[in-house]
Amino acid sequence: MASETEGQWVLMATGRSPTNIAVIKYWGKRDEALILPVNDSISVTLDPDHLSATTTVAVSPSFPADRMWLNGKEISLSGGRFQSCLREIRKRARDFEDEKKGIKIKKEDWEKLHVHIASYNNFPTAAGLASSAAGFACLVFTLGKLMNVKEDYGELSSIARQGSGSACRSIYGGFVKWCMGKKDDGSDSIAVQLADEAHWKDLVIIIAVVSSKQKETSSTSGMRDSVETSPLLQYRAQTVVPSRVLKMEEAIKNQDFESFAKLTCADSNQFHAVCLDTSPPIFYMNDTSHRIISLVEKWNHSEGCPQVAYTFDAGPNAVLIARDCKTAALLLQKLLYYFPPQDKDLSSYMVGDKSILSDAGLHSIEDVEALPAPREMKIHDQKFKGDISYFICSRLGAGPKVVADESQALLDSVTGLPKAMRF
Repeated sequence: MASETEGQWVLMATGRSPTNIAVIKYWGKRDEALILPVNDSISVTLDPDHLSATTTVAVSPSFPADRMWLNGKEISLSGGRFQSCLREIRKRARDFEDEKKGIKIKKEDWEKLHVHIASYNNFPTAAGLASSAAGFACLVFTLGKLMNVKEDYGELSSIARQGSGSACRSIYGGFVKWCMGKKDDGSDSIAVQLADEAHWKDLVIIIAVVSSKQKETSSTSGMRDSVETSPLLQYRAQTVVPSRVLKMEEAIKNQDFESFAKLTCADSNQFHAVCLDTSPPIFYMNDTSHRIISLVEKWNHSEGCPQVAYTFDAGPNAVLIARDCKTAALLLQKLLYYFPPQDKDLSSYMVGDKSILSDAGLHSIEDVEALPAPREMKIHDQKFKGDISYFICSRLGAGPKVVADESQALLDSVTGLPKAMRF
């Protein structure tokens, strides 16, 4: 989209990218500058309707400098990660022409044009829900669209990786593997799609947002400390993960939920064991996280086979993957029995796909209060009202998409500045 005013023009593009949740974790870099991991990882891409970043990028000869706004606040673009993504996309930019608007940009002219970037996450930033993955994937994807970059998703994933490691996995939908690669320049450290979002439609994902606060130890500094001090990290990367990745690929291919769940839970637990093995130790989970693990483990054990997988990234928020809709409804009943909402508003306590409330027979707060105690739990009288901020229900989703609706753009098409009331 381009607009002209008084001889000047603004050319814009808007995109939306999903976040992803790793089921085989990435933790530790072999190269800090290029963001090259010490092991392969595998993730599920979540439905962008529920967890995504929306980004509008614009260029104009009238812009005096590169500028960026995140969730309505201007932030610095001087950081190396932003600059790496901008440099790599500009390097690959191609000639562009819009005859109707009279705009012609040659390949070499993109270097001279400054960009404005506005990005918005529809979920908490820096709370362990991979907001940076969605953000950098969206930035790279949308810049690529604006600058007419050849559509090579493998190459785009390599650029997104230089912004945030896990961002490379958000370039695709469904199940995605980030190959650690062997080359020093990182050219073979790219993401590949294992299966698209339609491959295993039965899965339902419930996220318990235990805290939306920014975590005390960032993933970047936490990883660095683990690489330097944790013997368990080295053992995990060299011995455990390679065979675990092969087993997970097979489980996904065959829709083998039992294997998928066991591998997912085991890898999450080992990741947090590495964090505890780090000096000083890193504590991402809290008591509420541990209670959710206990609930799932006891339920799975009582059923004789896994009903739900749990995984926790670098934060206390639980990502719970149920084998199907019926199981997800039962899981929600158990969760709401122990973690009822603080107020009477059930609708705002469940965001995303709210149909799960009906599936679980929960239409009002009275229905929650009438829930029976889960039979597999020995202690029934203790409840933890207020320990969960809210739940998100989602499914597997597609990769990045262009947002064609101009009303959804975050920048004004005339000024190239953030829309006043957008945030």
